[in-house]
Amino acid sequence: MPPNLGLSDWWGREARKGTPVVVTMENPNYSVVEIEGPEMEEFSSAEKGRGKNAKQFTWVLLLRAHRAANCVAWLANAVWALPRAVSKRLANRSEEKPEKSRLLYKFIRAFVVLSLAVLCLELVAYWKGWHFQRPDLDLHLPEKLEISSWAHGVYISWLGFRAVYIAYAIQILSKFCVVLFVIQSLDRLVLCLGCFWIKFKRIKPTAESDPLKEGSDYKYPMVLVQIPMCNEREVYDQSISAACQLDWPRDRLLIQVLDDSDDESIRTLIRTEVAKWSQQGVNIVYLHRLVRTGYKAGNLKSAMSCDYVKDYEFVAIFDADFQPSPDFLKRTVPHFERNPDLGLVQARWSFVNKDENLLTRLQNINLCFHFEVEQQVNGVFLNFFGFNGTAGVWRIKALETSGGWLERTTVEDMDIAVRAHLNGWKFIYLNDVKVLCEVPESYEAYRKQQHRWHSGPMHLFRVCLPAILTSKISAWKKANLILLFFLLRKLILPFYSFTLFCVILPLTMFVPEAELPIWVICYIPVFMSFLNILPAPGSFPFIVPYLLFENTMSITKFNAMLSGLFKLGSAYEWVVTKKAGRSSEPDFQKSIEGLPQFHKHVSDSALTELSKDVKTPRGKRVNKIYKKELALALLLLTAAVRSLLSAQGIHFYYLLFQGVSFLLVGLDLIGEQM
Repeated sequence: MPPNLGLSDWWGREARKGTPVVVTMENPNYSVVEIEGPEMEEFSSAEKGRGKNAKQFTWVLLLRAHRAANCVAWLANAVWALPRAVSKRLANRSEEKPEKSRLLYKFIRAFVVLSLAVLCLELVAYWKGWHFQRPDLDLHLPEKLEISSWAHGVYISWLGFRAVYIAYAIQILSKFCVVLFVIQSLDRLVLCLGCFWIKFKRIKPTAESDPLKEGSDYKYPMVLVQIPMCNEREVYDQSISAACQLDWPRDRLLIQVLDDSDDESIRTLIRTEVAKWSQQGVNIVYLHRLVRTGYKAGNLKSAMSCDYVKDYEFVAIFDADFQPSPDFLKRTVPHFERNPDLGLVQARWSFVNKDENLLTRLQNINLCFHFEVEQQVNGVFLNFFGFNGTAGVWRIKALETSGGWLERTTVEDMDIAVRAHLNGWKFIYLNDVKVLCEVPESYEAYRKQQHRWHSGPMHLFRVCLPAILTSKISAWKKANLILLFFLLRKLILPFYSFTLFCVILPLTMFVPEAELPIWVICYIPVFMSFLNILPAPGSFPFIVPYLLFENTMSITKFNAMLSGLFKLGSAYEWVVTKKAGRSSEPDFQKSIEGLPQFHKHVSDSALTELSKDVKTPRGKRVNKIYKKELALALLLLTAAVRSLLSAQGIHFYYLLFQGVSFLLVGLDLIGEQM
């Protein structure tokens, strides 16, 4: 039974009026009678108040002590389990596949070796009491008579060399990166202000007609739904089931399941699912390519070449893990009516597994900012944004006039969006139309996804830059495409994040003359992280892990950016993101309420299929060991030790926690196992 803290008595104490009550306990030995009278009542209330206050204070102390004990126990368990987890990862490790270009890893490894050597020299100088350089003091080089040993001479030579040759170069590079950092931060701030203005003015795209209203005379156009997939055993039935339950006239809708799977068992499962819905009266076809070239772009291009496509006006695209609500088409397609310049209507993503682990929570922060702020602001003020590749409806004429799907990059969605923008088509983003999907639950899957998302845009920039410069759009739109869309948000962001926080900052610990100011490494990053978390207010407890993890991911994004910009070996690498097949039955059941009986009947039978996990038995998972992340962890921890010698508190804590973050990621201790 829970303890009575007396809160209900306190709440109603002032309101007690009326006839006094006499309470007699049925006991032969004694009875308790309430005695009336002002003095006795005042005395009794004072005694009760003191008693209740003492009890409340005791219970509060006990509760706080209990919580503190639980917290200490949790920390102790985490610390105790960490060495075992690390040893398990090392025992079951699987190193990264050799890359064609290992220049970045070699650079980091050489940097680590040099830092360790300098740290040993600095430690010897510290214990020997030699001159220790501080950034707020002028450099004083001792005379020859003051040099006590050859090691002292080496240290003095190092001080002179770093002051003359290294410090100036680091200062120039750091100032350049700080300028880029400030510019990118201002861009984020402007986007947030634009989002606040949209919320304040309640700006929202509206359609000319609403087919959801009763008695609407809306004329339903022909709509094609495409579901591209490749070896996605875990989620294929979810997307097909959701697409087949779209509330749209059956004679005005056709669903194409574009299966690029090379596993015959998966193809059999997908064909069976398609046949099941076809028997229930749904217009659905199964397409499989014999020549699987061009990845997703080649798959979509092949489907658009069918003869019957010319009879359709719009095409909706959903990836294999996306589950649109039944009213999706009724909330998106009407926006095209009486708007002949509109080429794309993009919906927002909503994640069924955002609370699965720490990695999914951090991804949710980034993607919420992307959709709530970036996509919405660009859609309202510029009528242009990058197509997200899924959960969108295209006017087929816009695709055809823009050249259709091209296989030249791994970001075919951004490619077609840029070409459509150059041809004068406008885009609309609907923030209130959400489509359920998944985010990667393992670091390996997330890392490969981010590599493609950051190498593809740079590869596309190389390819489409001449077309942008020679297009007929206004100079402002050209500047927005080149400077903001590509350079600032796709190139500059990963460049300064890695260079400033993973290279320059630890380097300044060994070259104090070029020390970074505190506002660069603390105030602005925390403020920008605060802005990024605003669209996902429930994620505020994760602001510190988010800041550290974003800097940890900078090495992957920087490496991907270089691969795409200079067309290295991994620039055209496409790896299908691993799905977990999380069921979203409550959300999906809620979304189909109020539909006609046909759809209700179909969804009831389909929800059983949605909740099934059709995964095949898998062997023991082999954990990855990421060398670049581990090398950077060693570098940052080495710099943290060096910062202790100069008593730089903020720098030490930042380098320590960032180094631990790199260590956890390098040992694959974040993601689905945690």
